[in-house]
This record gives sequence, C-alpha cells and structure tokens, in this order.
Amino acid sequence: MKTLDGVLYAHMINSGASKLKTHVKEINDLNVFPIPDGDTGDNMLMTMMGGVHYENETQEFLDEAANRVSKGMLLSARGNSGVILSQFFEGIKKGFSGLDRADAEQMGNAFRQGVAQAYSSVMTPTEGTILTVMREATEYANFYKDSVEDFLNAFIDEAKRSLARTTDLLPILKKAGVVDSGAKGLIYIVEGMLSAVLGENITDFSPIYEENTEPDIDAFGEDSVLEYGYCTELLLRLQNAKTNIQKFDIRVIIDYLQAIGESVVAVKDGSVVKLHVHTKTPQMVLDFCQQYGEFLKVKIENMSLQHNNIIANEQETEQPKEHKKYGVVAVACGEGLKQAFYERGADVIVDGGQSMNPSAEDFLNAFDEVNADVIFVFPNNGNIILTAHQAARLYQKSDVRVIESSNIGKGYVSLAMLDICSNDTDAIVSELEMAMEGVDTVEISHSVRDAVIDGKKIIKGDYIGFVKKELLGVDKNRFEATRQSIDKINPKDRDAFILIYGKDANKAEAEKIEQYIKAQYKGKEVYVINGGQEVYDYILIIE
Repeated sequence: MKTLDGVLYAHMINSGASKLKTHVKEINDLNVFPIPDGDTGDNMLMTMMGGVHYENETQEFLDEAANRVSKGMLLSARGNSGVILSQFFEGIKKGFSGLDRADAEQMGNAFRQGVAQAYSSVMTPTEGTILTVMREATEYANFYKDSVEDFLNAFIDEAKRSLARTTDLLPILKKAGVVDSGAKGLIYIVEGMLSAVLGENITDFSPIYEENTEPDIDAFGEDSVLEYGYCTELLLRLQNAKTNIQKFDIRVIIDYLQAIGESVVAVKDGSVVKLHVHTKTPQMVLDFCQQYGEFLKVKIENMSLQHNNIIANEQETEQPKEHKKYGVVAVACGEGLKQAFYERGADVIVDGGQSMNPSAEDFLNAFDEVNADVIFVFPNNGNIILTAHQAARLYQKSDVRVIESSNIGKGYVSLAMLDICSNDTDAIVSELEMAMEGVDTVEISHSVRDAVIDGKKIIKGDYIGFVKKELLGVDKNRFEATRQSIDKINPKDRDAFILIYGKDANKAEAEKIEQYIKAQYKGKEVYVINGGQEVYDYILIIE
C-alpha cells in the first residue's frame, strides 16, 4: 500500500478502536496501585470512539476524513491518556492538511506533527509514558517509508521496544511490575490501523458501551401516529449459499434503502454488512437483506417515541441560569459528595471521578449551563486535569480557569476559600491555588490483585490506604488499614479532618474512625460526610 486516502484512513481509525476494545481490561489492569480505579483503557477507547464515524468511510479526501476524526476525538477525550491521544491525532490531522492522499513519507511527517502536538498539550511532559513511546516509535518508523505498511510495521516494532523501556524511565512502574498503560493502548490502536491497511476484516461493530436509554413507552399511545418511522440498524453476515461474497456490491443495498427510507449508511467489511436507515417499513429492510445473508444483530426503534420523549425532557429542563460574572464547575461522584460541593458554591457538577472520567464535551456542556463571564473549574482528579484544560481551550464564550485540584480533598478545601469580592480574576485564582497547599487526601480502597509495593506484600482483597502514590496502610480489616494510614501521615500539626465515606462503607464504622481520631489527636475537629462515592471506601481530607 503506497498511499492512503480518506476511505482507508477511516477504516484504520475504526480498526484501531476495534483492536483496542478487545484489550480494554488488560490496559485497565496495568495499574500502579492494585485498586479498582483502572480506567486508562476505557478512557482511550471512548476517545477513539469519538473518531469512529461510519459515514467517514465514504469520505474520499484524506484531509477531510482526518479533520472529522480529530474533531470527534477532541470532544470525546477522557483522562490524561485520552487527551494525549486526541492531541496526537489532532497533529496528524494538521500533517494531512491539504492532502487528498498521502504516501508513507507524508504519513511520517504527519505522525511527527502528532508527537509535537501531544507533547505541547502537557505542561510538564513525563518520559516513560505514552509520549515517549509515540515519539521514539515515530522517529524510528520515519526510516521506513517505502510503503504505509512498512511505516506502521516499523512503528509497532519500535513501540514495543520502547514500551519495555518505560520501566527504566519511571521507577514507579518497575516497583509495581507494570508497563505504561497508555503506551500499551497506543500499540493496540496502531496494530488495528495496520490490520485495516492489510485488508483484514473488521467484524466488531457492536456498541462499546450500552447506555440505559429505555424510553417511556407511554409517550406513544393507542391513538398516536407514526410520524417519524423507525431507526433501523443491523449487522448482516453475507452467506456463500446466498451470494458471491467477494463480488457482492454494497450499492445493491444502498440503492434499495434509499428507495424506501432516509439517512442511509451502509458499509461492507469482508463478509459483514453494517447498515442504518430511517424507514416506516423496517420489515422490508429485513426481507430484502435476508436474500444475501443472515442477521448478527438487529435494532429497530420507534423514532416518534424517541421524539416524544425528547420533547417531554425538554419541557422538564430547568430555565437557563441567570448570567453572572463568576461561576464554578466541579467534578464529583456520589450524591452526598455532589451535594457537599453544591453547598460549597459549585454551580454545576460534572458527574465523574476515578474510573469514570468525564469527556471534554461534558465540560463544554457544563460551561454552557453555568452562563458566566469567568468559570472556575475544579477537576478534583489528576486524571481529569488535562481534559478540563482541553475543554477550556475549546470553549470561546467565557474565560475558563482550571484550578488544578488533583483530588477531592484539594478541590473541596480550595472551593471553600473562594472569594470573588475583589473582582480580580488572577488574584482569585492565586488564592484558590494557595488554599490547596498543605492539604493531604488519604484514600482507602481494596486491592483487586496481589502486589508488592514499597516492600509490603498486598493480597487480593486487602484494604490499602495511600496519599498520592505513597502507601500508608495495608490490612485485611478496613478499619485497621484506615487507622494505620492516619497514624502514618502523623497529622498532629493539622487543624481539621473531613471524613467522607463511600457507598461500600457504613456510618457506624465511619463514626468509629471519628472517635479514634478524636481520642488519638485531641482537640482536632472531625466532620463526617456520607459521600456515596465509588471506588474509595473512605476519603480523609486533612487540613
């Protein structure tokens, strides 16, 4: 394959996402701390899915296809690895600008621009991560430019060698006995892209995650009129007994669907046909397609019902917030924790946290809802900070300032210090950043695998406590692990404790921990909140 065009590039993105999908759990499990918060694979997959559009496969020009892919990924980016990945493809888009097709040399140049763009998206790039692997693999592959296939093969070969070296660049990886998860995900993506170049089949068109979107069936009653027809989607496996698969022309199906419906998309990949059509006669779609094969999956939805539900939801939506100078967006999960941030002054809560990172688009929607000249954003998680910055760069309607709260504790304490009386935005930001200094956040969770960290043996099921990346306590008993963690951090010179217990903890044990702190560290204020958060049984904020 000497060159690629927009059709092939779209295939490559789809195939890269499909390959990544089959390895998501493996990537999630490449976690320094063995707790159930691994989400790198999920974040990278959802970012890639933003670039997957089947209609791109009819887009002939490379620069237009690359632009569509990049735009979707920028909006869908989640987590640090997802943001870096989206920036990599943003740079590739720039490298393909003005090109209908690209050869291997032009592809190598586009990848170099992708690396430069990815590095520029991180204020302090860390070597031994996905950044290192994409840079070293790109530089190596640029010596192999006879064909697109040669370039990608060389990229993958060097990426694997570079991945093995990440443990030497980041001691924390070596201690945990893992390689960098984002870099591993990148290799799977490029392997999938190579598969598309080689003409290998992409057979997994199934949704990545099924959302709970059951409609209110009462919205379409006994006297309702079918105004909008049915959204009909299916996967068809062509059968040798019914047609010549190699010579089968997808235009046969497209022409028929256009005669009986609208919004037609049909793609043939090997022996699998994926199609989408809006029609009032879905049975005719099934009858026609079954002439050529058998169904792998069929989905038919009443669009009049969907429309009625949307109208009902719009009628229930709150009126837009009154415009003001300053507004606050914070990230939190758990009803109690969300309420606590509302009480501290947040205008809009973006649902998310560890293992459920929001996308850039989620932030953009929140910014619209806030309706303020200046918006302060509290990501409250180190893996969400880059996404918040990406959304801030994309948003043009307000001055968005990201307060880099790397955990719930820093965000909670900082927001409490928000004082807008000065009307000096820079000074307010400085005060919020200063408020986070001296705040420690201890997190308690359970181990999902055996591990050895800092010389301590951890057995699957043990409870562990840590602050940042420092292990504090390990025990089979949750209270004991929490007690060890509190004592290890030695909070004698601190003023107050805020204990937030999660959905898997309980009030009685939280009160026991409260009593222990009051007895052991006399004179300290202790506040207990039922946060209802996932992953962490306890979050202990020490001011």
